[in-house]
Amino acid sequence: MARQSNIYSINFTGGIISPGYLQEVLNIATAAQVTQVRFGLRQQLYVEVQNKHCKQFENACREEHIILSQTPNISSSYAATDLFIPDSWLKEGIYKDIFDLFETPPKLKINICDSQQTFVPFFTGHINWIASAHAHYWYLYIRMPGQQSTYCWPELIYTNSIPQVSRFLEEHMTHIPEKLCDYIGRPKDKELEPPVFHLPYYEGFNKYNNQYWLGIYRRDEEFSVAFLKDLCSICLETGVGQLYATSWKSIIIRDIDPVHRRLWDYALGKHGINVRHAANELNWQIADNCEDSLILKRHIIRHFDTADVRTYGLCFSIRMQPGNSHFGAIVIRRQENKYNSKLKYMQRFDILYTPDFNPNSSTLVPYRENVTKEHLGPYIVSLCKHYYEKGSEWDVLQQYVAEQQSAPINNLPEKSVLQCPCCLSIYEEGQGEQCYICETEISEFKEVPFSTLIQTT
Repeated sequence: MARQSNIYSINFTGGIISPGYLQEVLNIATAAQVTQVRFGLRQQLYVEVQNKHCKQFENACREEHIILSQTPNISSSYAATDLFIPDSWLKEGIYKDIFDLFETPPKLKINICDSQQTFVPFFTGHINWIASAHAHYWYLYIRMPGQQSTYCWPELIYTNSIPQVSRFLEEHMTHIPEKLCDYIGRPKDKELEPPVFHLPYYEGFNKYNNQYWLGIYRRDEEFSVAFLKDLCSICLETGVGQLYATSWKSIIIRDIDPVHRRLWDYALGKHGINVRHAANELNWQIADNCEDSLILKRHIIRHFDTADVRTYGLCFSIRMQPGNSHFGAIVIRRQENKYNSKLKYMQRFDILYTPDFNPNSSTLVPYRENVTKEHLGPYIVSLCKHYYEKGSEWDVLQQYVAEQQSAPINNLPEKSVLQCPCCLSIYEEGQGEQCYICETEISEFKEVPFSTLIQTT
């Protein structure tokens, strides 16, 4: 049966969205009878338009200079700056300088990330730039299309060389090149050490710098066009210059003045938007525009809720198509349909996990194979429990107690007081020149350690 609609992609470089630009896109979408849109894993926007309105939509986008993208979006950790990243030399202005240096849209997937964050995947691009400890110098990790393993370039590369090196790699990506085009570089003094994965809670109202930021996630991945138009209007009215698309198919609005919070509360209430979902459904990476993956995700989450299982520190990925890159500590991979059957109950899945449950790892370890959909939930619950059991092998509490007991006592400077040699009373400031009990002269008082005084008394 022929498809009744067409899905258009609109890239927001680095996940940065201008409210005015998005509002124009939404107005065009409304005219084409579109009521819902989605955000993607690479921080882009998807607009699904019925075939009979496609020509109208395309013409309107052309007239308003809205670019309908045919190339992957540049993904970045820009949205996490100041929210989830401690002090770093990689500031917003540097991101934008890099984006501006790209003269044409990249043909391959490019990731530009701060090394201190765990909010945006490091290696899901083909060309992955990760900030080093040295200001303006970057690690370069190359991943060939269709492969999972990465190759780290032996030198650090300077910020201004990122676009030209990326372009060179695009033209020579049939293999890992032995040398690059001319670039500014420096030797690596150490290899990249990614931080321990912890997905920050990216939803709801949160305070920072005497302001608020707001994260919005949708369980079905669909954002109402009417709701987003209201958000754009509030941004434009209150001077919020940017929104941010994330790698978790959500959006973030920053720099919300407390005076204006009631406007955002109004918009959320008007459209019935829940901003407090369970953490066990926020830590999933699934393919864009894939209803089968969403159904499978909901199915597994129901098992999580029934078993009341903890998933903190874990990230889950569903791969329905072979060859797709993954970002997940636990990966559910659908097997190839060997018998070309359309029956859902014939589908089988493999459950895999990464060593040390690091979602940035490209190595996958099999846990269970040839699993039916009905048995996925119990097996994954067991794997989650295995993760925590593995983490409990080293008794952190016992180690802490032992360290405290063996730690040297920090002796503070001894406090001393003046004490009467006759009646042992203590001199108090302002009492005069004699002991107020036995009238001994103050000059005869002796200085004694306070601890000794306590023992004496």
